[in-house]
Amino acid sequence: MGQTQMGPWEPAEHLETTEDMVAYLNVALEEGDLSLIMAVLEDIARARKMGAVAQETGLEKESLYESLSPNGNPEFATVLKVVGTLGLRLQVTAVPSDS
Repeated sequence: MGQTQMGPWEPAEHLETTEDMVAYLNVALEEGDLSLIMAVLEDIARARKMGAVAQETGLEKESLYESLSPNGNPEFATVLKVVGTLGLRLQVTAVPSDS
């Protein structure tokens, strides 16, 4: 039996529903790592077709890729615009106290 060649795992290919995307982003937000959050937003944007997301946000596709890269540093307004374009909404909840 021959060896199976596998390429790199592509998260965007597995984000089929809005619920998948919400769960994926919520896990990243819980981690609190900005580079992870940006990478997850990029994955979700690619799942929703980056060109369409860029057009809806009014940003150039290359600029959107750069902003959402793990090393990107987008303005919060850009993040909110992208999240809204993706059909998502950020929501704040209280952190449970230790008492």
